[in-house]
Amino acid sequence: MLHKFKKVDVLIVAILIALLAISTVLLYSATLDSNLLKFDPKKLAVIYSISFFVFIITAALDYRFLVKLAYYLYGVGILLLVGVYLFGAKINGARGWFELPFGLNFQPVELVKILLIITIAAYMARRKGESLQFFRDVVPIALFAIIPIVLVIIQPDLGNAIILGVILIGMYWIGNIRAVYVVGGVLLIAGTVYAFLYFFQLYHVPLEKYLDSKDLPTHWIARVNTFINPDTATNDQKYQVVNSIRAIGSGMLRGEGYLKGTSIHSHFIPVAYTDAIFVVVGEEFGFVGASCLLLLYFVLIYRMILISIYCNNYAGSFIIIGVVSMLVFQIFQNIGMMIGIMPLTGITLPFISYGGTSLMINMIAMGLVMSVRLHDDKLLDEE
Repeated sequence: MLHKFKKVDVLIVAILIALLAISTVLLYSATLDSNLLKFDPKKLAVIYSISFFVFIITAALDYRFLVKLAYYLYGVGILLLVGVYLFGAKINGARGWFELPFGLNFQPVELVKILLIITIAAYMARRKGESLQFFRDVVPIALFAIIPIVLVIIQPDLGNAIILGVILIGMYWIGNIRAVYVVGGVLLIAGTVYAFLYFFQLYHVPLEKYLDSKDLPTHWIARVNTFINPDTATNDQKYQVVNSIRAIGSGMLRGEGYLKGTSIHSHFIPVAYTDAIFVVVGEEFGFVGASCLLLLYFVLIYRMILISIYCNNYAGSFIIIGVVSMLVFQIFQNIGMMIGIMPLTGITLPFISYGGTSLMINMIAMGLVMSVRLHDDKLLDEE
């Protein structure tokens, strides 16, 4: 076993350490004047230590063993989603968390992302690179994703439901899907988006009033409306987006300086330590700081894709592409919503935002990538 660790991708490990160090610096600033969360270096150190331990354990575990158990793991994931809908705690309008001892919460959908990747990879690997057949492959794979997507939407959690859909699309693409299915999928997505926008414009006001009268969450309607119709959105609905854009813009080239973010420390950006953490980067470190962070992400994704290319096992390659799809979309969505090109969701910035469950799952995902590297029969050499 120890000889396998000679194949560890040192650059990936170094980037993960760098991202966690950056996270620590940003979280200290984001929580400096917060009334909701106080910076606790000991607690953060414990979270990071556990995350790295999980990363190492996952990397040491042969991913092919998980592939063999894929359908059982998928079943466990579905049971967790059903259980959290029936018995979970309601936080921020969504019933998507299990309350654990010591004040901890667990969000099952984060784990389901990984289980979905493994399941689709196991199914597609049987084709051994051949083109996916519609009824034998495309439809069953879609069902694997649609079931958890529906269970997540009814929580309701649109952000994570979209991530599950993105994982499906990314893995379809690398799974050698036929061009005719791609064209059909593009037309279907375009038609769905058009229909959604049409009916949203037509019915979102009465729907919002109806849901509000039933004491149901309406925040997702307000967020979509703010993105589609910013001119008609109320000041409260536009508050987060407008202030985020203003804060990032004020950072200009080099930023206002560490711990000098005016918008952050004046509480114009609510809970900046979670999904709005990129605002801290933009305001305090400017374009230069944001570019450096994106460069780290780029190199991380690049190294992962190289491992996928040189992997001998189809399941291993598919797993990596699933992880890449998940991370790339989360990065794009999180940063995009802070600069106004994507609607607001609760999606966090990988390895940077505060959140134990999100970090743990991302480290498990990276552990799977490293497991593919370590346990591939061929010594990878992509230098």
